[in-house]
Amino acid sequence: MCALGVLWTLPNTVLGLGAGAAGLAFGATARLDRRELAIVFQRWPWGPGGAMTLGNVILHTADSLDAPCFTYAHRAGHCEEPAVRIGDHERAHVLQYMALGPLFLPLYLLCGGISVRNRFERAADRYARTGRGWWPWG
Repeated sequence: MCALGVLWTLPNTVLGLGAGAAGLAFGATARLDRRELAIVFQRWPWGPGGAMTLGNVILHTADSLDAPCFTYAHRAGHCEEPAVRIGDHERAHVLQYMALGPLFLPLYLLCGGISVRNRFERAADRYARTGRGWWPWG
């Protein structure tokens, strides 16, 4: 399943590798992270902070995916939840990409993009909190 998922999401991964490679000239570093099932570009120089996943690539603006972050529901004021590890949240997106391949981005955008309403983000938060439930229709 893992190898098939990597192949299935390869078009998304190529986008991530292009974005990550552009960041290398501005101080980003790259490494293979087996735990996250991804190539991680740390200190990626663009964006408001945090991380973004494209296939098996995670673009992260800080030094470590061990950084805590609040869930989307917590930030939106829907509930009080403890912070989660950002790497766990992004790993859920890697798994979603591997299952949905080229369908991920259109479905993600149809579900609301970067928002607490997006079932992909809620599933990634659930996975980061519990270690289970990364599938957005679960």
